[in-house]
Amino acid sequence: MNREKGFTLIELLIVVAIIGIIAAIAIPSLLRARVSANEAAAVGDTRTVISAQAAYQTSNGGWYARTMTCLTVPSGCIPAYAPAAPTFLDPQITAIGPKQGYNRFFNPGAVAPGLPTTVDPNSSGAYAYGAIPSVQNQTGVRGFAGDASGLICWTANGVDPTAGAASLPAGCAPI
Repeated sequence: MNREKGFTLIELLIVVAIIGIIAAIAIPSLLRARVSANEAAAVGDTRTVISAQAAYQTSNGGWYARTMTCLTVPSGCIPAYAPAAPTFLDPQITAIGPKQGYNRFFNPGAVAPGLPTTVDPNSSGAYAYGAIPSVQNQTGVRGFAGDASGLICWTANGVDPTAGAASLPAGCAPI
């Protein structure tokens, strides 16, 4: 009797079932890892903006930038700041809007009145920067924000911790 070599239908179905079981176990873990990476990127960008604003404040007579553009092109904002002098922030971070599953936002404080001519005339004494998930529970879970205090807070439901203000509320949940 001559038997042909190959796999039977039952063997192939068993292999497909095993692959399906492995995929069912692995996919939720991969999704959680992506959410975790997105959250880490949002916190990292918030820390970077806080550091850039601190450096800008030092160069601008103690006042913060009211626009993210001033952090990337300070020579157009701070009088007598040399165009060849270093910038404070990478242009990729200054882009407000969706990035890595989070919508970034920047809330500037009010223009400070009576500023000397040696500082940016559009400076403010406060700001808040943060990120909220683009799609809640898919691209991210928590909302993050930081302000001039250097503190970064989060919300468990993914809403803006600042509620649109230029500072964090008292009693926010710090990281």
